[in-house]
Amino acid sequence: MSSYISNERPQPDQVLADIADYVLNYEIRSELALKTAYYCLLDTLGCGFEALTYPACTKLLGPVIPGTIVPNGAKVPGTSYQLDPIQAAFNIGAIIRWLDFNDTWLAAEWGHPSDNLGGILATADWLSRTNIAEGKEPLTMLQVLHAMVMAHEVQGVLALENSFNRVGLDHVILVKVASTAVVGKLIGLNREELINAVSLAFVDGQSLRTYRHAPNTGSRKSWAAGDATSRAVRLALIAQTGEMGYPSVLTAKTWGFYDVSFKGNPFTFQRAYGTYVMEHILFKISFPAEFHSQTAVEAAMTLHDRLNALRKTTADIKRIIIRTHEAAIRIIDKKGPLNNPADRDHCIQYMVAVPLIFGQLTAADYEDVVAADERIDVLREKIFCVQDTQFTLDYHDPEKRSIANALTVELNDGTLLDEVVVEYPIGHKRRREEGIPKLIEKFKINVARIFEGTQQEQILKTGLDYNALIPMKVNEFVDMMAK
Repeated sequence: MSSYISNERPQPDQVLADIADYVLNYEIRSELALKTAYYCLLDTLGCGFEALTYPACTKLLGPVIPGTIVPNGAKVPGTSYQLDPIQAAFNIGAIIRWLDFNDTWLAAEWGHPSDNLGGILATADWLSRTNIAEGKEPLTMLQVLHAMVMAHEVQGVLALENSFNRVGLDHVILVKVASTAVVGKLIGLNREELINAVSLAFVDGQSLRTYRHAPNTGSRKSWAAGDATSRAVRLALIAQTGEMGYPSVLTAKTWGFYDVSFKGNPFTFQRAYGTYVMEHILFKISFPAEFHSQTAVEAAMTLHDRLNALRKTTADIKRIIIRTHEAAIRIIDKKGPLNNPADRDHCIQYMVAVPLIFGQLTAADYEDVVAADERIDVLREKIFCVQDTQFTLDYHDPEKRSIANALTVELNDGTLLDEVVVEYPIGHKRRREEGIPKLIEKFKINVARIFEGTQQEQILKTGLDYNALIPMKVNEFVDMMAK
């Protein structure tokens, strides 16, 4: 008895069609989403400016062939590079993500949707310069904001119910898928071409999470999103040539993504695509720390002040209990040696110990010179995580989306300090009114790291005026930040 596999070309998987139809047809009317995207733009670029002060990051930047300048190419903000849109997307994506300080989305899968700005801004800038050279109109920054809202939505909605980390895949797969979709729209793909492009993103081999976890935690996690968003630009351009796609890339028996990479399970969805993700995005405002620890760091800052008021130091601490949610335990509860900055900013014990000792947590505090302080490792050994089931439930609750941590400090003399509970970080939607002024201050500080004098003044004058920014030509916006 023999069997055969039908070679009849199927209709595109519904997931592919839904992404394409959303990106091509959805009309963004939410002023909240667009204004949040504006703040996201400022914050994301600011994170990139700070990253440019780290040689470990800047060594990866520039053209593949040193000295190459691409006429009408995309410029990399904060640098003198002008590159093809694929390499520019890598550069912008790498600086955005380097310090783990840009926005975050937490659900069944987590990630950083502003990573998509690498592909979006590079493509929009290149298209604008090319259009001008051909006597056409350039793109505007409002179009960039629209693309950001859509990229956030595709990445975030896919993440709500589908855990890629539980099958060992890194969340940057969602950056690649989302960036491919929105970049495809920017370059003018039709529905069939866009479906083809997104299918190519799923056909790719996907990044393992190896570089995010002990004992292999390393700096690839800082450029993985740049790699993903640049690959997205490449795939969109390939689809633009008329190259075929793979309509049942997800559902094909044996050879599709579900069977090969998702243990045979189809994606599930909590909601249709709209503007939900951008409206609820989490900003990292106060601390460059893996987001599951943000509230723990804030609690540690409070406890640092309490210890000072009691005339105590961390040497007087016997034990610290962190009551936390399941995702934090799975990702950042870490004992043993920490080998590099990427290791340290994914260890909740380190991220709590530093503010308890120094009263701060900055990107520089993950570097070797600070980590060499013996007090940090001594205190790390006294910090223990326990899961609170209600915290875990609230983390997944779409109406709450909390990221709660609670710290209890026991002193050597038996004194228990009152537990400090922080449910929502300052970058949460529930704390927007409190957070936005601090986000703007963060942007100003980061601009001042790279730019001086009249250039700094112009960036702040234009950047901090929403109504002046949205009609601005993309190439003029990027030129404003070129070195």
